[in-house]
Amino acid sequence: MRLIALALACLLPLASLPATASDAAVEARLTARGLKFTTDEDGDYKVVLNFSSENRTQLVYVSGTTEDVSGISVREVFAPAANIKTDGVTAAMALDLLRESRTKKIGSWEIDGDYLYYVIKIPDNVDAAQLGAAIRVAGSIADDKEIELSGDADNL
Repeated sequence: MRLIALALACLLPLASLPATASDAAVEARLTARGLKFTTDEDGDYKVVLNFSSENRTQLVYVSGTTEDVSGISVREVFAPAANIKTDGVTAAMALDLLRESRTKKIGSWEIDGDYLYYVIKIPDNVDAAQLGAAIRVAGSIADDKEIELSGDADNL
């Protein structure tokens, strides 16, 4: 009995580690589009887009997990556009972002923690070209908003 208790005590710290399982299908689609990526501690895929004509970059994430919504497996593509605290996003701006979201055909503005993100939720079975398009759209819209809110700063 002591041996079992000792074995469980040794395994307990491992249970609290975050899962970072990779998704071979996402990796294959990113690779097929020629997109270089890394994974973060949450298992999300990080892609850095280069806007060479503007001499800027934009970070875009592809969620490492999916969520089931009424039988549809949904994955998020999201790009940070501003730090709420340091870039001065006000309540009035938040209302403007909601109005702007209404005009977008794909994606919308969301706040998570201290950051403003442009988020596109897509069925997980999209092909490589469609995933690549979602990444480009999210990155472009987020970078444009970053320029609008922070001037020439290229922090995200």
